Amino acid sequence: MTKNTDSRTDDTNINTANVNTDFLMKLLSEAGPSGFEGRPASVWLKEAATFARTRRDSYGNSYAEIGPEDGQPIILLGHLDEIGLMVSHIDDNGFIAVLNIGGWDAQVLVGQRIRFLAPGGDILGVIGKKAIHTMDEEDRRKASKLEDLWIDTGLSADDVTAKIPVGTVAVIEQPPLLLGDKVVSKALDNRVGAFVVLEALRKLSQGKVTRRIVAVGTAQEEIGIFGAQTSSYSLDPVAGIAVDVTHETKQPGVSEKKYGKSPFGSGASLSVGALFNPVVTNGLQAAGKAEGIPFSVSATPKYSGTDGDALALSRGGVPTGVVSIPNRYMHSPSEMVQLSDVQACIDIIAAWVEGLPEGEVDFSRP
Repeated sequence: MTKNTDSRTDDTNINTANVNTDFLMKLLSEAGPSGFEGRPASVWLKEAATFARTRRDSYGNSYAEIGPEDGQPIILLGHLDEIGLMVSHIDDNGFIAVLNIGGWDAQVLVGQRIRFLAPGGDILGVIGKKAIHTMDEEDRRKASKLEDLWIDTGLSADDVTAKIPVGTVAVIEQPPLLLGDKVVSKALDNRVGAFVVLEALRKLSQGKVTRRIVAVGTAQEEIGIFGAQTSSYSLDPVAGIAVDVTHETKQPGVSEKKYGKSPFGSGASLSVGALFNPVVTNGLQAAGKAEGIPFSVSATPKYSGTDGDALALSRGGVPTGVVSIPNRYMHSPSEMVQLSDVQACIDIIAAWVEGLPEGEVDFSRP
């Protein structure tokens, strides 16, 4: 997730008719919390295999590659994992206690349906909380805490213990929706970023490809950008782009003084800051201007909290840019993005890669 502090808006040149919504919806439908990304990775790799060389490493990162098979690549990172829950305890009545996988607001969890990725097959449950009728005034004023919630599967204690052992992971059970030109779903942070990097790679594959280019659906971003660390080190790239989401700033409660202006329709949010290479970020802006692709500029003076941080610090340092999609209701079951912004991110990344000069590129900072 990136913070945005300045922007411009113009989505008139973005055609969303070609957005591969079937693929996006399939990707969003799968359960894949950090460290357990196998299901969305299978969808991503199956789609990638229609136009690229593919593989998955032992850490859980997924790769799609076009162009020459050797040499330092340009890499595009978007993480496949989503926030989730892990079983920590089962009481004598079969009620399940859980711990966070990633950053949850416990208020969002109250009353939600849950899918356990249990060893013998998926099991559904509901998150329980003391009913308001049984609360005293002090309890009613308190915010919910995860340790005060539980999950009820409707099964006996013996069945729960046998079928849902400690360490089983779970995600919110909510299907994705198309609401006009908006997509609403869990896991848009950052399944949509993994979608963008693969669609950018697909677009590049349809032209002349003289460079080795690798899209990576990274693992375990939500718990520490770990997959970006391992994949970046393994690939030893010459430069790269990380794609994530940022806060859409027309929603109530989001301060433009803090986050700037990145409303729906403003296109790709481009991070500018100490960690990110100015040759890359300036190149992205130049590509957007040249091709009429809308973008905003995000001041990120320290770090972004995205895979781009790990990429920038890999090995001896990798010239890095971060591209983000405006997103409402982050880390909830009903995150929302606009398709024109998704397409803008695809287009600006492809335009940047296509605009790189032949041969070695000088990414030296001024």
